[in-house]
Amino acid sequence: MTGASGGIGESLAEGLAAGGADLVLVARSADKLDAVASGIHARHGVRVRVLPADLATADGVDEVITALDDTRVDVLIANAGVGWHGTFAEQPEDGIVQQIALNETALVRLTRAFLPGMLARGVGGVMTVASTAAFQPTPHMALYGATKAFVLSFTEALWQETRGQGVRVLALCPGPTATGFFDAAGGGSFLEGGRQSAEEVARVGLRAFSRAGGPTVVSGARNAVLASAHRFVPRGLMTRMSAMVME
Repeated sequence: MTGASGGIGESLAEGLAAGGADLVLVARSADKLDAVASGIHARHGVRVRVLPADLATADGVDEVITALDDTRVDVLIANAGVGWHGTFAEQPEDGIVQQIALNETALVRLTRAFLPGMLARGVGGVMTVASTAAFQPTPHMALYGATKAFVLSFTEALWQETRGQGVRVLALCPGPTATGFFDAAGGGSFLEGGRQSAEEVARVGLRAFSRAGGPTVVSGARNAVLASAHRFVPRGLMTRMSAMVME
């Protein structure tokens, strides 16, 4: 479980532990991971291992893969992600590199590391956390939306490639969620209305993950309607509408 030190990742970890799953939690902050792990173990009695690592770096991804070399990983939940609010031309170079590395590269490398073992055993699953931003351009969070579109496309393709082989693949697409994401993205008052809780999003994701179904689930009826709007609205108009919301 990546991005497990808070928000949706912590809630997903809590839900898995409630079902009896042992966990490996990955995030940058060792202190936050230790606190989450201690609480989950106390409440559910499962084994919880923590791996502090910066997945926005190649070394951080290498550390996780190496640390789990002798561990059977049946489920990968790739939740870690970061966004930046503002016009792309004003975004700092290091923020661009970090978003691509964390939202795309780390997710792909971890999936490549653990998916073959699941397929060989004929059991397992991969859940990625995309976003409703994946369904249309998102001016003022242009790169974030593009990385989540990548995650969605990648996951749906894997779903087709692995069908009938005992491995469940799902892209969870939350809308605005009450986590620390917005503060990390630069704060501001955008997308304040109708935010779901991390617990609500996690319940939707884990429920869909436990069933045989399609490759994608959108959390919340309102979000599902908005995510499908691109089917009926011209692309230019959809982009202008998205810009108004994201501002």
